[in-house]
Amino acid sequence: MILILLGVISLHAYSQTLKGHLCDVQKKPVEGAYIYFPSKGIHTHTDLNGNFAIDGISNADTMIISHMSFETIQMPVNLLSNEMLITLKDKMLSLEEVKISPQVNALSIFADIDIQSNPVNSSQEILRKVPGLIIGQHAGGGKAEQIFLRGFDNDHGTDINISVDGIPVNMVSHAHGQGYADLHFLIPETIDKIDFGKGPYYASKGNFTTTGYVAFKTKEALEHSEVKIDAGSFNTSRLLGMFDLMNNEKQSAYLASEFLLTDGPFESPQNFSRINLMGKYSRYFENRDKLSLLFSMLRSRWDASGQIPQRAVDSGLISRFGAIDNTEGGYTGRSNLLMQHRKFIDSKTWVNSSVYYSSYYFELYSNFTLFLNDSINGDEIRQKEDRKLFGMQSEWNHKIEENTTNGLLQAAIGFRNDEVNGDELSHTVDRKTTLKTIMLGDVAETNYFAYLNVELNFGKWLINPSLRYDRFEFTYADFLSTTYTNQSLSKSCISPKLNVLYNSSDQLQFYFKSGKGFHSNDTRVILAQSGEEILPAAYGTDLGAMWKPTSKILINAALWQLFLQQEFVYVGDEAVVEPSGPSQRAGVDFGFRIQIAQSIFMNNDLNYAYARSIDEPVGENYIPLAPDLTMMGGISYLPAKGFYASLKYRMIKNRPANENNSIVAKGYTIIDTNAGYRWKKLNFGLLIENLLNSDWNETQFATETRLANETQSVEEICFTPGTPISIKASLSYKF
Repeated sequence: MILILLGVISLHAYSQTLKGHLCDVQKKPVEGAYIYFPSKGIHTHTDLNGNFAIDGISNADTMIISHMSFETIQMPVNLLSNEMLITLKDKMLSLEEVKISPQVNALSIFADIDIQSNPVNSSQEILRKVPGLIIGQHAGGGKAEQIFLRGFDNDHGTDINISVDGIPVNMVSHAHGQGYADLHFLIPETIDKIDFGKGPYYASKGNFTTTGYVAFKTKEALEHSEVKIDAGSFNTSRLLGMFDLMNNEKQSAYLASEFLLTDGPFESPQNFSRINLMGKYSRYFENRDKLSLLFSMLRSRWDASGQIPQRAVDSGLISRFGAIDNTEGGYTGRSNLLMQHRKFIDSKTWVNSSVYYSSYYFELYSNFTLFLNDSINGDEIRQKEDRKLFGMQSEWNHKIEENTTNGLLQAAIGFRNDEVNGDELSHTVDRKTTLKTIMLGDVAETNYFAYLNVELNFGKWLINPSLRYDRFEFTYADFLSTTYTNQSLSKSCISPKLNVLYNSSDQLQFYFKSGKGFHSNDTRVILAQSGEEILPAAYGTDLGAMWKPTSKILINAALWQLFLQQEFVYVGDEAVVEPSGPSQRAGVDFGFRIQIAQSIFMNNDLNYAYARSIDEPVGENYIPLAPDLTMMGGISYLPAKGFYASLKYRMIKNRPANENNSIVAKGYTIIDTNAGYRWKKLNFGLLIENLLNSDWNETQFATETRLANETQSVEEICFTPGTPISIKASLSYKF
């Protein structure tokens, strides 16, 4: 009995809880580092503050610390210290350091790898970092991109939730379309991480999260100041400045700015200009509380040649880069303010809070149908709005550490309010004369929300049930009504979700994800239809796996399906969103990342989707512009210094442009390449887009149009041509 008691005392003395804190050379916490104890066969990860704690450790043990961005450390355990303080040194990316995490959104590690192995070098590439996501641009960077993902034509953001540092990018009840997400206020070089998730499985993501979400996180600090100048084809020039104002253990601040000019490849110059300004300040306090302040500003203007009918090109009336109506174009601007605060209640409990405010204006001139409705003046329309957007969120977090179970409990509340003044659609001529105001009014829309999220780790299993509640209040004051009207309506929904992950090892994870999401409809349409189809639900499931068959290969594969209660089709020249019935989609995602050699990386993503309307007869049930097969990938050589290069491709297959597939949107394969040389603090770069000079259509729609000399209208493909081969050179200096 005495021997047993002495053994227990001895075990207690030599097997204890080890606590530690990891930071980088700038004393900033390192999140997601992998800490492994080979003698015990156990591991853990650092949290968002760089902290870790693990039981059952003795002074005889050795721990190995790895992270894909830092050098691996092997060191003995020191239980005599209350908390081990460990500094990690930066290193070039290595897939050997990547461990498959038991986190619900572990797949976003693909984007982290791509950012490091092939950094973003233009605003058009920002969203393309999400595997399987294809974009199309109508106006050379003036308008938000058209987004394709998982068999959805998301238009400008109808079914994908996009945010930057927690600031929502999607605009509800937007003058040009529900969910409009203009990301051009984000300077590419300020991006630190891209977190993404496919499907409606995440409690913290609400409106528009049906195909998934993309959350961008900007850098907290700059390692260097930098100036960069780009010059290229079509009178393109860009000037970038990033200035490190302060960077130490307790606080950091920087300022970034961007100015872009281009005429584009069109015969009628785009006269495009965009200016961006961004500043960020972060402060760490003694107890690791944190305060961040951010501001940003976008101003942009452009002319556009619009979508042109295929028959006008075939007949020789115009070239592929010509125009029927070159008075299209617009103006837009956005200013953002953000405050984020993290407060620790105790070592296991903290609260993340954020408050944001955006001032936004938008004025767009388009002519989709040419002379269909007005044979004399043409069908040009103006879509315009002036918006104030503000909101807040507080999220309570508590670590669960009970015997063999650990995890995280989250509870959050928040709101978002949009005040849209002068939401307008008018028939115009040459941007100057207003012939008829079709719709005009003020929109007020408020979204209150709350969610509860639980992550429980039972050995190799992670169980993640969650529940989200959303309430919307819609108000519309119609200025065209003969009497004063201020219509209002409210609607609530509850979205349950359940995710189950099985980590067989640090090289293999199986996952099953399920949940309900939703997208909202335009306030004006909701009230005009007496509240029908307000918050149609989306029900999805994913069954997949992440696998590292070798230390330098990472693979993901998933089978998925998504049922949507109501498809929305936006009719731009009528300012309405038409419900088109329920739909069903199913598909396969497959992607891999390979490190061929120390500085050579290869990636490829293949995504197949089968999309059909449910209530329509076979042969009439195609979903217009829904992509069924997309592929993207490339190879890059990225050493620490000297010469570097990459070759990338993206492909989208032919897809139906109307319900019976009688009109087809042509697919394309585009190859881009870039190369450069780093010499001390200088970086010389060369980017070639559309290397093979392919003729391709970047955006395509089946549209009924009439030319000025025609007596009958024709429905056919109208398109915006993709950029021909173009070259851009760059020179940057770090100091």
